[in-house]
Amino acid sequence: MAQDVGTTTTDVARLSLPESEIPGTAIETAPETAPETAPEPTGGTSGRRRRRWVVAVAVGAVVATLGGLGAALLVKSPAQVAADAAAPRPDVLTATVEHRVLTSSVITRGQVVAGQTVEVIPQVTAGVGAARPVITKIRVRPGDTVQPGQVLMEVSGRPVFVLEGNLPVYRDLSPGATGDDVAQLQKALKALGHSSAPDAGGTFGAGTKAALTSFYKAVGYTPVSANGAEGDPVGEARSQVTAAQRALEDVRSAQAQASKPGEKPGAKPGEEAAATGGGDGGRAVRRAQEDLAEAKKKLAAAEAASGPKLPAAEVVFLQSFPARVDSVAAKVGGEATGTAMTLSAGKLVVQAYVPEYQKDLIQPGRAAEIHSEVTGLSAKGEVTLVSDKRSEAGPSTGQAKPGADAAPAPGGQGATGWLVEITPSEPLKAELTGQDVRVTVTAASTEGKALVVPITAISSGADGLTTVTVLGEGGERRRVEIRSGTAGDGFVAVTPVADGALAGGDRVIIGVAREKASP
Repeated sequence: MAQDVGTTTTDVARLSLPESEIPGTAIETAPETAPETAPEPTGGTSGRRRRRWVVAVAVGAVVATLGGLGAALLVKSPAQVAADAAAPRPDVLTATVEHRVLTSSVITRGQVVAGQTVEVIPQVTAGVGAARPVITKIRVRPGDTVQPGQVLMEVSGRPVFVLEGNLPVYRDLSPGATGDDVAQLQKALKALGHSSAPDAGGTFGAGTKAALTSFYKAVGYTPVSANGAEGDPVGEARSQVTAAQRALEDVRSAQAQASKPGEKPGAKPGEEAAATGGGDGGRAVRRAQEDLAEAKKKLAAAEAASGPKLPAAEVVFLQSFPARVDSVAAKVGGEATGTAMTLSAGKLVVQAYVPEYQKDLIQPGRAAEIHSEVTGLSAKGEVTLVSDKRSEAGPSTGQAKPGADAAPAPGGQGATGWLVEITPSEPLKAELTGQDVRVTVTAASTEGKALVVPITAISSGADGLTTVTVLGEGGERRRVEIRSGTAGDGFVAVTPVADGALAGGDRVIIGVAREKASP
């Protein structure tokens, strides 16, 4: 049977409230047994929280990374913006046309040498009795400055000194000698305060003997006698004069005795005439007089030849002072063999030896620059000599030695090539003597400013024209016919055939740009 399940207002109210809150209703529940569950682990809540934080941090990192990438794609630096806006890289290389003085230079190495270099080779002075040359004293050291009249050393007790003069010593200068070397000695002695007056220039007379004796005394030595071991010619000549005078006196006395009347009873008239000057008596007087005159002449010659002499072994002539001691090889007590010391004098110059292709570019009168990397000193100079023959620098002196065929070398000993000498505009410091220096010689130069382009900008076409290609601001190209001039250091001075066709600041093509190969 069907049952009416309609509801009333009261029933609706009941349905809308929990049973526990329905008035007049008591709910009785039977006790139920709770299902058994496993105990929750200790700290379970904190573990879940940590997992939540880890997940949150990971999500934040991913979001930040994605944000950074997005910003990088959207934000650009000013430089990148300018690069993106710039024109694409050109396909040619260009250079700017310059308006300047163009010089062509030759760079080489050279050695600083003195105008004169002298090797002092000791010798035994003749007439002093020394068996061999022994160095008994050295008075200078390398680097010392030497003045005229200064004693350099002693060899077997005899001095070796320097005097000023251009002629090298080649003989002993003794009284009676004549020549240019005597005049040089007289001039050198006079400069030191020892006058040779009244001797004529170039004649070794009494005045020169007095001057030489005075000089030796001033440096603390006694001059060597010109007579050497030949005895005393002057004394012997004086003895002969005395003997001749006595012989003449005896003849005259005998003549006077024979001329007295009645001296010889019975004498014939002819004998009396002879006693009074005629005959044999007269001849005896004349001969005695001639003998006396000859003896006096020999005495004068002996006196003229006697006195001090200047041995070649005791003097070194140098062109100018102050001079310098470059090296000293001798030692006191050692036997003097070979070069004892080396001196240099005169203005310092630079000598370079260049190959033939450079020699043809250098001419006397060209400007040059000298630079020492050791001291940092630089100086201006001028080419004063270009040799027309191949030569080699002599050992230690820097002077040219002809006929060398060895391989070229930089400046200094053993260098070969064509000798080029550079004279500094101002005197070089003595400390540069012997140094290897860099020399830059101006081989050519334009007269004033000129249009200058790199040598790679010039080309010759099939039409025979020499041109450069100018690149315009819009990328257009224009050939300009030119005439080339002075070249140097990779550049060429050019003149456009058409006036105004080329100007300073124009850009000329020098090559083609190439993309870098991918790695």
